[in-house]
Amino acid sequence: MAKYLLLKHYRGAPDPVNDVPMDRWTPEEISAHIQYMNDFAARLEKTGEFVDGQALAPEGQWVRYDGEGRPPVTDGPFAETKDLIAGWMIIDVDSHDRAVELAGELSAAPGAGGKPIHEWLEVRPFLAAPPTVTECLGHG
Repeated sequence: MAKYLLLKHYRGAPDPVNDVPMDRWTPEEISAHIQYMNDFAARLEKTGEFVDGQALAPEGQWVRYDGEGRPPVTDGPFAETKDLIAGWMIIDVDSHDRAVELAGELSAAPGAGGKPIHEWLEVRPFLAAPPTVTECLGHG
């Protein structure tokens, strides 16, 4: 099994087919979208492929270290940034092909008019454990 992170972007990916921003959806359309996401996660829980997932608010802030004894430096909020993440889901699947298949299904979540969004999702594998020194030297 391999873990993958499925990232849903607010902006920055190519435009989805049903490209109506969520802030212009009706309450019923938003409810249908959330229900689709919940049903998708519940189905993957039954197969053992769901690990975790969460929707994220568009607000956020950059934070970095600013030196010993100094408070962190912050910048933001960054609501106009092109690469905000709308949400994420971690799956644990048998193959990359299965991760792509599931991302395709998640992309079909309904949006405006109840039609699938056909949004782009970023599929990122978790980094495998780095090789040990022995393995690098060919003694493993």
